[in-house]
Amino acid sequence: MKKFILFDNDGVLVDTEYWYYEAGERALAEVGVALDLEQYLKDMAHGLGTWHQAALAGVDDVTIDRLKIVRNVYYQDSLRTEPIEIDGVLDVLDELSKHARMAIVTTSKRSDFELIHADRGILRFMDFVLARDDYVRPKPHPEPYVTALERFGADRAETLVVEDSARGLRSAVAAGIDCAVVHNEFTQAQDFSDATYRIRALSELTEIVRR
Repeated sequence: MKKFILFDNDGVLVDTEYWYYEAGERALAEVGVALDLEQYLKDMAHGLGTWHQAALAGVDDVTIDRLKIVRNVYYQDSLRTEPIEIDGVLDVLDELSKHARMAIVTTSKRSDFELIHADRGILRFMDFVLARDDYVRPKPHPEPYVTALERFGADRAETLVVEDSARGLRSAVAAGIDCAVVHNEFTQAQDFSDATYRIRALSELTEIVRR
């Protein structure tokens, strides 16, 4: 039986993955660079993203720093205006809270995370949140999940990670924790062969946790 669940945020608890990509795509378009989605998803698995393609296209560091600000504005606007809820999340968390303690381990910046969860009701089920500002080396490095284990004082065998991306899966595997990958249309083509479980929806977690 799993006593601790560590959730990724984007693409697992809220449907934000596409909007982050789209914000970067819009920012790069301002300097005439097209952000290739297929390459973006491949880069993402290795902890890279928008600015890797920008650098390869010859965009200088000063311009990239400016475009990051532009991207962040676009992204936060989407977080305020686009539908990012995933149906049934609160009901699943309510059920899981009867069997396990839960936390969120995300690569989101704290400012974006707080905007996402300003009035969503998800955080009441969580013991704590680790955002990008709370560790040094991001996913796919194991540090985020190792840090969460230490915060809980949890044993790896009693813990389950829930992810939707190859980057997050690699982080969990490197930390030695079982990982359930939930289906996400945006990341579905990535390599999840190392996942302990593949699930279509979060509602399947209750059975896994209670085994």
